[in-house]
Amino acid sequence: MSRKNTRAKKRFFVCLTGMPGAGKSSVADSLKERGFYVISMGDVVREEARLQNMELTDNNLGNIMLKLRKEMGPGAISHLIVKKTRCEDNTLSKIVIIDGIRSIHEVEILKDIGNVKLLAIHASADTRFKHIKQRARLDKPLNEEDFVVRDKRELTVGISEAIALSDESISNNNLTIEELKEKAYEIIQKWINMNNAEHN
Repeated sequence: MSRKNTRAKKRFFVCLTGMPGAGKSSVADSLKERGFYVISMGDVVREEARLQNMELTDNNLGNIMLKLRKEMGPGAISHLIVKKTRCEDNTLSKIVIIDGIRSIHEVEILKDIGNVKLLAIHASADTRFKHIKQRARLDKPLNEEDFVVRDKRELTVGISEAIALSDESISNNNLTIEELKEKAYEIIQKWINMNNAEHN
């Protein structure tokens, strides 16, 4: 095995999945505040939209996501993330948090270059819509109809399978945001300790 491949295998990816508004970004933001290296799959898609001079609306971003998957395969966004992490040597031996996994295909691509754990955040449609209405992002659904359209789009790319096959899950229907962050951190820290024990 080459030295490059040996180094790349040291990477440990903790992936967050869940339907829109479930609480993934809140968890990711809290991990970033704790010093973790975080990559948002949504931000990767937004970067692509900016390169194409497109307005960052929910519809445009959804179309770009589907276009990338059509052109590069169902793991398209993971391919872009792998490219991004390979350009940043400081990530080779660090834990990388991936916010926004939408399919098992994306997970499999990450497994080719490192160890992967998948955490699913669950919440009811009512809870998720409430969370989304509170967002300040330009791409948030404007109404309940747009919210349902977005959910259906997410389901078409395989997010339900990713959620079902996650290593662990958290129900976020009755948690405070602080409770959600703490539960996620406890799970992720356990995984980190296990990964360190296996590779030391």
